[in-house]
Amino acid sequence: MSSQVQSFIRDLQKKRKQVSSVKKRDAQNGVVQSGSTKRPKATLQRTTHHFEDRLVTKSVDSHRAEKKPKETDFENKKLHRQQRDIGDADSSELLPAPERRRPKPIPFDHRYILAPMVGASELAFRLLCRKYGAQVAYTPMMSAPKFATDPSYRSAEFQTCAADRPLVCHFAANDAADFAAAAIAAQPFCDAIDLNLGCPQRTAYLGHFGSYLLDRKDRSLICDIVRAGAAAVSIPIFVKIRLLDKVEETIELCQQLERAGASLIAVHARYRASWERKGAGARDGPALLDQIAVLKQHITSIPIIANGNVITYDDVEKNLELTGADGVMSAEGILDNPALFLPRLGNKESEGDRRVQIPMLDTSTDNVIQANKKRKLEKKLSKISKLERKVQEHGQDILSEAEKEKLFAKERVLLSFEKLEAEAQHCQTGTRQTSLRALYDVADSKLKVASEYLDLATIYPVKIRSVVFHTRRILKDVLMQYQLLEECLACETIDKVRSLLQRIAKYQTNPETFVFDQEKAKREKKALELKKREEGKRKEYEARMVRKAKREGLTDLTHYLQIGADVPTRKTVQKLKTLSKEEAMAIWKGYHSQHCLSFHLESNGCARGRSCAFLHVDILGSNAFVEKDEVAG
Repeated sequence: MSSQVQSFIRDLQKKRKQVSSVKKRDAQNGVVQSGSTKRPKATLQRTTHHFEDRLVTKSVDSHRAEKKPKETDFENKKLHRQQRDIGDADSSELLPAPERRRPKPIPFDHRYILAPMVGASELAFRLLCRKYGAQVAYTPMMSAPKFATDPSYRSAEFQTCAADRPLVCHFAANDAADFAAAAIAAQPFCDAIDLNLGCPQRTAYLGHFGSYLLDRKDRSLICDIVRAGAAAVSIPIFVKIRLLDKVEETIELCQQLERAGASLIAVHARYRASWERKGAGARDGPALLDQIAVLKQHITSIPIIANGNVITYDDVEKNLELTGADGVMSAEGILDNPALFLPRLGNKESEGDRRVQIPMLDTSTDNVIQANKKRKLEKKLSKISKLERKVQEHGQDILSEAEKEKLFAKERVLLSFEKLEAEAQHCQTGTRQTSLRALYDVADSKLKVASEYLDLATIYPVKIRSVVFHTRRILKDVLMQYQLLEECLACETIDKVRSLLQRIAKYQTNPETFVFDQEKAKREKKALELKKREEGKRKEYEARMVRKAKREGLTDLTHYLQIGADVPTRKTVQKLKTLSKEEAMAIWKGYHSQHCLSFHLESNGCARGRSCAFLHVDILGSNAFVEKDEVAG
């Protein structure tokens, strides 16, 4: 463990002892006075000390730590008095005064940014967006503890190359030591580390991360996480947040994150997850960019990035003008148009001949062969990981001889994989020049853009569901025009997706070859009506469950909405069909109780049809996306 981190831990432990001595003294009197308010001594037991106890148990060696900044003694003493005398027993306010860290400088441009997106900001898409103007790109959200400890997880979830810079590794974490360890592991391959405090997904609620860490009771935790990351690595620490209920609260949060060592804060200008908020600022409503403008007036020492309400490049310019932000981050807009930021490089008509620098990408046959080798090794590592879980649950005796051989081959497979990774780091270096007009010629054709993405996805292994997702977003209008949306969603390989693009090219070249299918149109219309009906039923259910939680006085209004909401997968349904009704019902009640069992298991579906009180939602296949969850953050 580095001397800097050890010193940091000792400081926290010293301050913790100071608070403990105050508690011990006041405990003898039975109460703690705060103005005219008396509190029982028991409330002080809610004080939490989570950082130093965990960090000392985990290794954070081999990192390049910056020189420790001087402490601001006056501020620390002032904060300590406030924490000692505070009347509210909130644990975040009873912690010892934190050390203030100086944010690290950001050595790269960060005005036009590709947002982190689960299943959507993978390497192939990042490279595509970089070619057309994105200056910085974030990885998809990754689990900090898994990234730090599991090589097979890293190989499956994280890809990069020399052309993929500047890169921000985006982590979900609720533990300071986990975040520090993940930052150390990622540091050689990226330019900044980001903490996710914006994810509104159900998994974030259950795992207690993302936007569900923004409550005041977790404020000391998230500041410790940022502080630990800043102490562990030499590259900047970023944070991505959502708006709090009041703009003053968001300002206070950003000030605390800046004091903890955050070098940049990206603000998704919508509120934290809420099942009852509607309109502006809600998950489905327009972003509240005016609040970012207010925030920017108060936070001037570090960059503030605006996220929200960006579909076109005109939106980008209006966003920057309205908010005064230091940069713009896009998710929805850039999914539909990976060349969203291209106009920042110049105008096609007046500056088309101008030469611009773009990443140098190697699309040679050798590189494709390397990609295929890497994909095979990833599959082997995935199988080995499953065998390891099997051994943990049942012991090694349950393995067959063939399975044992696969398990013993882990080190050899890892070495081969790491060798390919190292070769990939050197296969793409630098940039090349091209004309602005050449970029626009491709960007103006959605079919060419989608084809270029498939080329990149072939070189850099991508899960087929991500390939299908991007193809559907880029070619949404074209797929609808030629009635190919169903075929796109059913594609199981990149070659099948490429074949679909060839059909589109044929239809565009020879329009007479396309024949509109009336029956197919009727089926699609019926499916769309069903989807809208189910969405309406879902909203009614959510409103009832929120009212129920209010009547029962529950603090968490989403309590009943978390029970049985998971949409069943095709694999789950197939398994349940092999069980007895009693066994299937027991499993169903545990995970899918909001959904109709008959709709999924009975050969004729649900006999009640539209009158059924349960949800009739199609099962999730391998290429299915809950789109709001994929781009959330």
